[in-house]
Amino acid sequence: MSKEQTINPEELHESLSLEKQQELLEKFDLESNQRDPQNFMKYVIYFGLLAFTLFQVYTAIFGQFPAQIQRTVHLGFALVFVFLLFPAVRKLSKKSIPFYDYLLALVSIFVGSYWVLNYDRLVQSLGKLETLDFYVGLLAIILVLEAARRAVGLPIAIIAVLFLLYAFYGPYMPEFMAHRGQSLDGIVNLMYFSTDGILGTPLAVSSTFIFAFLLFGAFLVKTGVGQYFNDLAISVAGKLVGGPAKVAIFSSALQGTISGSSVANVVTSGSYTIPMMKRLGYNKNFAGAVEASASTGGQLMPPIMGAAAFLMVEFIGRNITYWDIAKAAAIPALLYFTGIWIMTHFEAKRLGLRGLKDEEMPDRSHVFKKIYLLIPIVLIIVLMVSGVPVIHAALYGIISCVVVGVINPDVKFGVKEFVDSLVEGARSAIAVAAATACAGIIVGVVVKTGLGLSLANSLVKLAGGSILLTLFFVMIASLILGMGAPTTANYVITSTIAAPAIIALLAPDVPASAAPIVIVLSAHFFVFYFGIIADITPPVALAAFAASGISGGDPIRTGFNSAKLAIAAFIIPYMIVFSPALLMIDVTIGEVVWVVISAIMGMIAIGAGVIGYWYRKINVIERLVLVAAGLAMIYPESLSDTIGLIVFGIMFAIQWMTKNKGDEPKMATL
Repeated sequence: MSKEQTINPEELHESLSLEKQQELLEKFDLESNQRDPQNFMKYVIYFGLLAFTLFQVYTAIFGQFPAQIQRTVHLGFALVFVFLLFPAVRKLSKKSIPFYDYLLALVSIFVGSYWVLNYDRLVQSLGKLETLDFYVGLLAIILVLEAARRAVGLPIAIIAVLFLLYAFYGPYMPEFMAHRGQSLDGIVNLMYFSTDGILGTPLAVSSTFIFAFLLFGAFLVKTGVGQYFNDLAISVAGKLVGGPAKVAIFSSALQGTISGSSVANVVTSGSYTIPMMKRLGYNKNFAGAVEASASTGGQLMPPIMGAAAFLMVEFIGRNITYWDIAKAAAIPALLYFTGIWIMTHFEAKRLGLRGLKDEEMPDRSHVFKKIYLLIPIVLIIVLMVSGVPVIHAALYGIISCVVVGVINPDVKFGVKEFVDSLVEGARSAIAVAAATACAGIIVGVVVKTGLGLSLANSLVKLAGGSILLTLFFVMIASLILGMGAPTTANYVITSTIAAPAIIALLAPDVPASAAPIVIVLSAHFFVFYFGIIADITPPVALAAFAASGISGGDPIRTGFNSAKLAIAAFIIPYMIVFSPALLMIDVTIGEVVWVVISAIMGMIAIGAGVIGYWYRKINVIERLVLVAAGLAMIYPESLSDTIGLIVFGIMFAIQWMTKNKGDEPKMATL
């Protein structure tokens, strides 16, 4: 392309078709691999999902039913729609439902209503099961495992089965894992007739907070707020060095308020940003990597994080609110996206990639006139800061979405769109309910057998009492689990097994229940982070694979580029543990400011070292020195900070004095 040529703005901003987006979602995101029946069942499913949402909204407004009823009705709805919407095998027809899935759906209705019909008797039985109770509980376990396999994936179902076998064969396990074992009756009772198994904390959170915010996300999409994020991102970042890549980072951070799925975030925002980057000359593997790394961080971005963040509130307890979690996540999230921004900036400068020109930019005045579309997000923040219950904040957020949808001239939002949003909210909650129910099996076994404490002690012993080695082992475990389980299930497993090891090392003289809250939060955020970034960690990097499906790049190369751009994500969890001031708990403003500034400077040094460019291209020795200086500034210790700052200042001066004007980015044309 000659220097005088420009790209047509309409061609530049063209996105992937909805059909292509759905194809990619079905390929890389099991939750989107759903049937689309064309007969009368299409309407049965539509109104059934509407009933699901109405039940959830009713209980959110007027109060929940007893725990066993609330959770089993929620689970019953989810199981029915998993079997009606998710085929047993991917290759089966998406247009029709086989007879056996109708049968499984009917059985799910029976199992889901069993507690409702027998509540008084079951509560008074004190765990003594009748014959029918036993078989209903056994059916519930089987249905949950199959539903999780279909909607979430085979790995989580296998893990749950292994935990069930462990519960039964406890006496035959190695000494450090052995326990007295559970009878089949005991396992069934634990799993479905107590609130410690399938009906435990994960499903409780799914049936309340998670559903409410998934519904909120559906309304954000329908009312045009999601599309506005892209327009706003281009207006703010489009003209910067490597503008389209920074647009992807900015829009993905905003899109995190809508989607709790890295893959879904990649497909929705990436269908727009990746083609734009490619048309401006960006390498396809780099374009896909930028979107994958940024989209994965969406689940870390307050005020509305992924579903696992709601679970964290319940798992930690101690009167921790969701706002406490969101506030603690703010600086780590800022550092995550700052790190990607820095890496992308240096890569764009190294390659001479330009930003958008004036004629390629949207009408900024039109974009900023629609700033009112951010009202739902701002309202959610204000309400949570004010102490309004999370579920009520979500409901008020939905009402505000309806208001901005009605006044937004760029979308049609009437009665049909309102009802469609209710249906889509329920549809998005199905797989989450299956995942949390299956995760409840794992939690129930861990609690009942004491496995969590046993494994935590073993992990500490294996690491020889070294906190760094323990963190490294926990990181590897979280990444491996994240390759085969969604973030929600991954967090449930690692928070019950691995997080206690970190807490035990950081607070060795007190029981976990009495450990300082900042230590508990540090441990939980550590496993939370690595469970999420498994989505961009090769060899199984689903977010990167989805991005390569849009860019046409190589999945593995895209994955490695994603991990490189998101290098901050592999450092921040360690920073949280060693420098808990990042969580803004029991610290002064001065301490927080210093930690953030030194961390950002450290990431600038590491970014320049990893990419090989700062104000000019840098050689191998300079790169190693910069990485070492960056790590020294990130490590929270006065001496290391001082050394790192001195080296950083020297390297900055050298770069500034020796920069080559010819290496500056070619901003005018391609």
